[in-house]
Amino acid sequence: MLLSAPLSAYSMSWADAPAKEKKKQESVQSTIQDQRPPVQERLFRSDAVEKQIEALRDKLTAINPQLFWMFQNCFPNTLDTTVHYSNESGDDDTFVYTGDIHAMWLRDSAAQVWPYLRYASQDEPLRRLIRGVIRRQIACILIDPYANAFNMGPTGGEWQTDNTKMKKELHERKYEIDSLCYPLRLAYAYWQQTGDESIFDDKWLQAVRLIVDTFREQQNWNGPRTSYRFTRQTSALHDTRSNYGYGHPGKPCGLIASAFRPSDDSCIFPYLVPSNFFAVSVLRKATTILRQVNKEEALAMECSQMATQVEEALQKYAVVEHPTYGKIYAFEVDGYGSSLLMDDSNAPSLLCMPYLCDMPIDDPIYQNTRRFVWSPDNPYFFRGKAGEGIGGPHCGLDQPWPMSLVMKALTTTDRTEQEWCVEQLLATDGGTGFMHESFNKDDATNFTRAWFAWANTLFGELIVTMYAE
Repeated sequence: MLLSAPLSAYSMSWADAPAKEKKKQESVQSTIQDQRPPVQERLFRSDAVEKQIEALRDKLTAINPQLFWMFQNCFPNTLDTTVHYSNESGDDDTFVYTGDIHAMWLRDSAAQVWPYLRYASQDEPLRRLIRGVIRRQIACILIDPYANAFNMGPTGGEWQTDNTKMKKELHERKYEIDSLCYPLRLAYAYWQQTGDESIFDDKWLQAVRLIVDTFREQQNWNGPRTSYRFTRQTSALHDTRSNYGYGHPGKPCGLIASAFRPSDDSCIFPYLVPSNFFAVSVLRKATTILRQVNKEEALAMECSQMATQVEEALQKYAVVEHPTYGKIYAFEVDGYGSSLLMDDSNAPSLLCMPYLCDMPIDDPIYQNTRRFVWSPDNPYFFRGKAGEGIGGPHCGLDQPWPMSLVMKALTTTDRTEQEWCVEQLLATDGGTGFMHESFNKDDATNFTRAWFAWANTLFGELIVTMYAE
């Protein structure tokens, strides 16, 4: 069956598979081994997460033995291999590797522990570990709100020669809107799940103040010459910025500029639409915290007003008319009338906005956009013999990301579509039992990043959502 077949061709679930296919899968299962580190080498154990894995063992194995194998490998991968918890300072502190890069991205670290939030009230050590991530993220923002990735201490690193205001604590200083959004989303959800208000102290208030000030500066009200510049000596154009580090000009219009995308690739036009939607969502969550917990009405009002301002600007500048799909959301705009029509695999993306940005799934413009981004009309949609999905400049042409397949499944209520996405994910692991950053559309064994904890844990979240809830 060709992967270019229509979605309806994939309506058969594994539970309905012919006996011959089930026997084949059982044979496969007998030859595969648990890919988790030995128990004594795992960095953290959560009783609640282990119970969830065991609770799904029989159900997932009955559907497809490979499904449980991959779930068991992937779901605890962040806890097994990337979290470094300490309370030696007297407070919870958790540094989270992104995987094979031993640095902590604000975005990745928040996303990596997000699927475990549902268990935080059942598992006190896990709650404290997640609380430690939030505390570490607040400390990082106070070091530099324009940085996207941090070292565990002032150790320096490979990007210290970048032409920007580098510090030894920074792994990389690529300014991205979403790097400041993810910690707000995590802190709000942690509070909602646990009721713990202790994270909302003076340092929290300082961090929110810095986030708002950074967003305000990047709205370009005072012109494009902001305090942030970035260039890098590199042969990869997407790894540096034009105009001596200032990037393409953005007309002041209420939108917030972003120098780089969530993929860490530079923006072509400065107003990255999905990240602006994300900013609207988290600014409103921050407003709720500031009012209900901190009693800081002035800062709360500032967050609320900025959210409304950005939201109105999105409706005015981010909606374009496509000749095939009608009204859709552009990926990037500049406020002057230029727009970029595409989507990138990393989140926030246009595809994932219902998952991340409070976008209603049935929003008609989103639905038009969704059809566009999962089609050959999106220049970064790739389909081949091995699989299909959305990629991006970060890994080059013909390299779809498994993350896009997970997000496709998480942004639909169609069970058939969800199961098709899972089947695609099982077929494109390259025989490793893990998710990867990307895979070649014609050969899934040709992949990037063997150890990418965010993608692994996100796959686990999808399986829990589909089969445990």
